[in-house]
Amino acid sequence: MKGFVAITDADWYRYLSAPGDADEVNFWRPSGQSHFRSLQIGEPLIFKLHYPENAIVGGGFFTHFSVLPSRLAWDAFGQKNGAASYEEMRQRIQKYRRATADPHAEYSIGCLILREPFFFSEQDWLAPPSDFSRNIVQGKTYDLTIGAGRELWDAIQARLLRTSAHVVAEPAGPMYGAPTL
Repeated sequence: MKGFVAITDADWYRYLSAPGDADEVNFWRPSGQSHFRSLQIGEPLIFKLHYPENAIVGGGFFTHFSVLPSRLAWDAFGQKNGAASYEEMRQRIQKYRRATADPHAEYSIGCLILREPFFFSEQDWLAPPSDFSRNIVQGKTYDLTIGAGRELWDAIQARLLRTSAHVVAEPAGPMYGAPTL
């Protein structure tokens, strides 16, 4: 199984890691010029923050890639784009494209749709793999069954098991009426 460690924006991470129930997120790329062929459906995309944080902070499971106009991406995913408003999202796109602010510009962006996103709290952040160079701009593919990829995936799974322990299938409070299957 492969995994892709993708570099992401700290604001995107902080917005989406706030308590909520996002079943999917749009991990958008500011440039809509290239396609994403690094993962198959169901393989993990792992979030790594830019320097200076430089930490693995979560992930999600790849479902689809499309190049879309930024407005359509906002209309389809709203706050699951990692921003409180379309204007905030546009400002981030402009920042990473190093584009002059233009309130009328429409940008094509790459949209990686991820299901079942997970986000680690700061005390659970991981160091990136030792072979993840500072010069990597978008990300790096790993084989998650061997070497550094396996070590990373094992550490992620351990954190998921530990942090998911608070999820309980039974209700916390009293129930009313006769129990039924």
